[in-house]
Amino acid sequence: MNETLLLVIAALIVGLSKGGLASAAAIAVPMLALFMSPVKAAATLLPVYIVTDWIGVWLYRHNYSKRNLAILTPSIVLGVGIATLITPYTPESVLLLFTGAIGLWYCLRTWFARGSGEKAEPRVAPGVFWGATTGIASFITHSGAPPAQAFLLPQQLPKLQFAGTIAISFAVGNLVKLPAYYAIGQLDGLNWGLIAGLAVAGIIGTIAGRKLTAWLPEALYMRIIQGFLFLLSVILLFRGAREFIA
Repeated sequence: MNETLLLVIAALIVGLSKGGLASAAAIAVPMLALFMSPVKAAATLLPVYIVTDWIGVWLYRHNYSKRNLAILTPSIVLGVGIATLITPYTPESVLLLFTGAIGLWYCLRTWFARGSGEKAEPRVAPGVFWGATTGIASFITHSGAPPAQAFLLPQQLPKLQFAGTIAISFAVGNLVKLPAYYAIGQLDGLNWGLIAGLAVAGIIGTIAGRKLTAWLPEALYMRIIQGFLFLLSVILLFRGAREFIA
């Protein structure tokens, strides 16, 4: 019963993220890793991600950055392709440490940097790097938010445009992950009845997340996103260090 409850909470968190509270979803896999392997947790939640992704796409169909989508989306797909090839040879601890370090670096830079606070431009080279890193991290741990946000947050996009860009680019990336997961056998033996119930919980969370995103003041929204990112990064670093030492 406790495991089922945690699965439902994880699905709701995924939905909240797809509704606009970006970074929240990536906490779901570490939470489920308390009682199942991270690989199984990622595979169980992937259909929930895909369903809630496309609800998010519909909710944000009028709010997104065209240039950022043009840069990020193919880069994320590239990262998924790379991850499909390297997953059998890459220790999960290394990717957890790398992904967590990116998020923590961004948070500390944002909170303690002394600068003009000028908006960054969506340049292609950094976008391809962060997008590919997002695809790789997302494929293995569903923790692609830190590198994507490291690219998008310095641009200071309006909150709905930021949320829509994240929602649409991740929707494409997660859809591409489905045949890749199938090819390496990660979808074998899943409880599809349970996953259908989790998808319903995810849809509810997505709608709630969209309403919260629209309601929250801009500055508070960004502080919440950065808070989620910081918490997630610490969790990933802790898990990565623990697995690396073990």
